[in-house]
Amino acid sequence: MLLKPRELSRRSALGRPPGFLLNALDLLHSTDHELVAFARSGSEKAYRELLDRYQRPVFSLVYRMVRDRELAEDLAQETFVKVFNRLESYNPKYKFSSWIFKIASNLAIDTLRKKGLDTISLDGSRNARTSEEVESSRIAVASGDESPEELLEAKELGEEIETAIARLRPEYRTAILLRHVEGRPYEEIAEIMEVPLGTVKTYIHRARGELREQLAHLRIET
Repeated sequence: MLLKPRELSRRSALGRPPGFLLNALDLLHSTDHELVAFARSGSEKAYRELLDRYQRPVFSLVYRMVRDRELAEDLAQETFVKVFNRLESYNPKYKFSSWIFKIASNLAIDTLRKKGLDTISLDGSRNARTSEEVESSRIAVASGDESPEELLEAKELGEEIETAIARLRPEYRTAILLRHVEGRPYEEIAEIMEVPLGTVKTYIHRARGELREQLAHLRIET
């Protein structure tokens, strides 16, 4: 799905690794900040560990945003290329996860704006190829213990919500996904989106308001 660590390091501005004597156990128990330090020093094993840790989360985030597997793979790959090229500019005072998700979400938002994609589907991506991909890209509106009639109602409700969320501007959609699907705290969303905390709260408040207005005929609380 993504570039191999060796390919990434070749494309990185940091050059070829000198071959650090780090074993897998050392890396497994290293913090993100420690791995970044090792990678900055040229350790390909540290590159690989960072890739292993964040490959699935990054792909999951962009896949939920763009709902297209091939496009998500391209964006995830581009994210890691940018990350490994910019390791020297990473500021350890921030969480590495916030930094990498910021790069990924910015790429996804730019793509959404350029292509005008309809991004949200509560039933899962229409481009999903497997049941696992469908599940990973689904936003649930049912709890799992409903009757067939209730499931049908939930599906119909999901279609209404899908249409409403798809009308949100990219920034609002991103904030809603990070908060209500990824479960990120407001502070981390602010870091990821590179906006003040108050702006994140405004995005989510306005997104909820727009959804509430669009879904008023359903008489549900969003």
